[in-house]
Amino acid sequence: MDSSRARTPRTVIVTGGTAGVGRAVVAALARRGDRIGIIARGTDGLAATRAEVEQLGGRALELPCDVADAAAVEAAADRVEREFGPIDLWINAAMSTVFSLVKDLEPAELRRVTEVTYLGSMHGVMAALRRMLPRNAGTIVQVGSSLAYRGIPVQAAYCGAKHAIKGFLDSLHAELLYLRSDVRLTTVHIPAVNTPQFDWARTRMGTQPRPVAPVFQPEGIAGHILEAADNPAREHWVGGSTPLVILGSFAAPGLADRYLAATAVKGQGTGDPLPADREDNLFEPVAGLHRAHGRFDAESKQVGPSLTAAAARLVAAGSLLALGGGLALAAAAGSRKGSARPGRDSRLRTSRLRTAARVR
Repeated sequence: MDSSRARTPRTVIVTGGTAGVGRAVVAALARRGDRIGIIARGTDGLAATRAEVEQLGGRALELPCDVADAAAVEAAADRVEREFGPIDLWINAAMSTVFSLVKDLEPAELRRVTEVTYLGSMHGVMAALRRMLPRNAGTIVQVGSSLAYRGIPVQAAYCGAKHAIKGFLDSLHAELLYLRSDVRLTTVHIPAVNTPQFDWARTRMGTQPRPVAPVFQPEGIAGHILEAADNPAREHWVGGSTPLVILGSFAAPGLADRYLAATAVKGQGTGDPLPADREDNLFEPVAGLHRAHGRFDAESKQVGPSLTAAAARLVAAGSLLALGGGLALAAAAGSRKGSARPGRDSRLRTSRLRTAARVR
């Protein structure tokens, strides 16, 4: 589906909308002429993103806000509805992470990643629900990750937050059914993306961080997010690597542990030393780098099609049934072959005994 074609403009809030996937989503919404409330901490990034929105034909509000502050998120939502009208669509893309082995992680760092990535997303969900439930209309899109299903070394704090988001939203899906609500909720689980987070995320690894290959460009991811907003299934799994990671985590978690132990620590570093003046954005916003793309354009590609989680599980179940059926047929054939051989051997022995008797 072409998410950029003309539609009736909607009022949208995007958290984390000044960089990376969030910035690409904001640009895609602007091309549709939507009215966009952009939530982020840095004022320079907000100003630059608003200018881009207006150049692309949309309207934007700059909403300086730390999503870890629930009251600030509520105030931002109030402002958007006063100036743009009822919120039709809420997209949570804000996140933070620390590249660190668990043994080196500081409690304050773990708390901050949890407050931004998990609690910040849920503050957005709750702010959206307070406005959408009374109208019985609206859509909430959570940007998730394959790491919501499979934790990897060096990013335990982030993976834990993404797992927590999934658990919270599982509960909410059931509650919306209980309430017979028409508010729609969807999560878009994405693979590794070429974003600036690897230049400003805190790291204790002694080298510049990088995404785990394969790496995809943010514009393609944004297209899938808007498609999910227009056609919300429970979950969308984007690209070929995401279903492999998710389903592989169920099928062989121990094997995945061994593979990741051997590859994922070094695989998340470029080998380049950290610049002496490198800043991180864990507790305070960093000036600059407010763009969609990171440093990995040379290896990044456009993401392929997405599957709904239900479709992916059906494909996996069908594959397992086919494999099980094939193994059963092979076992049955082997059993028939094995059972036939004793009878043939018995006939041969009887024939030899008769021949021997005639000779005697």
